[in-house]
Amino acid sequence: MPAEPRTDAPFYIVLNAGSGRAETDLRCATIRAVLDAAGRACELEVVHDAARLEDAARVMAGRAARDGAILVAAGGDGTLNTVAHTAVAHGCVFGVLPQGTFNYFGRTHGIPEDLADAVRALLHARVRPVQIGLLNDRIFLVNASVGMYPQLLEEREHDKRQYGRSRVVALLSAVKTALRGHRSLRITLELDGRTRHLRTPTLFVGNNRLQMEQVGMHALDHALDAGRLVAIAPRPVGRLRMLGLLVRGALGRLGEADDVEAFAFRRMTVRAPLLSARRRLKTATDGEVCRMALPLRFEALEGRLLLLVPPADADMEAAAGAAAAAR
Repeated sequence: MPAEPRTDAPFYIVLNAGSGRAETDLRCATIRAVLDAAGRACELEVVHDAARLEDAARVMAGRAARDGAILVAAGGDGTLNTVAHTAVAHGCVFGVLPQGTFNYFGRTHGIPEDLADAVRALLHARVRPVQIGLLNDRIFLVNASVGMYPQLLEEREHDKRQYGRSRVVALLSAVKTALRGHRSLRITLELDGRTRHLRTPTLFVGNNRLQMEQVGMHALDHALDAGRLVAIAPRPVGRLRMLGLLVRGALGRLGEADDVEAFAFRRMTVRAPLLSARRRLKTATDGEVCRMALPLRFEALEGRLLLLVPPADADMEAAAGAAAAAR
């Protein structure tokens, strides 16, 4: 078991503003009020420019490692991803204050979505090593993807900036993207000592049990507890059938669809077929979109992130781990 941080360890918090000044000031005041009342020290780095987030997180992680502090990320899953990357690199204990639209990572680990409650939870949390996914040199906490899904995320962010951040806006944006139609990827997969060719509009790799349960991939959500990742690849279909798959996912019934392939793995390499001119693919890790050079290498890394989780959740995870080891 990893060592618990000191009971008086300070919190070094990286907060992604991402909203209006008044809301950001209220968040900062809430964090400070709860920690001051508990007699715990904190340093708060507020990042207003998303382009500075990675640099700010790296600096705070280095200082947290030096001072024996707890590195904390406040923001959506993309912000948590960026700060978690630096926590892993510096070996810091990592805490989260979920402030996004879906908050899959925080909800999976029993962390409250209410900010004041999440800060209070940090005060009594215990360290639990959790699995992360790796796509080339980028980690992901919730999911990574190739093809249509990164495009969907870009469209969703554009619509959220225009119409507001809500789950309804996110769903309607996904419907719009599905109806637009997309070319299929032709890729070669290497996994479990075998090579297979795949044609799909998007390859989605999940590392979050809650998200898998919500879309209805119940047959494979246990794989995440066994140190694996889950890949989902819809077959090439028309626009209306793609819309039908989105509806199934929203209703938690994607696992029943005939037009979807799904499988679990620990390591997988994605290559372009022979004679293909494709050298880079649009990818996304926890909502952050970029282009990556092929080949793409996905891997599950067990226990790499030292996450602070509420005591009840930590106890349940420990019991599950012990039961898995006994089997």
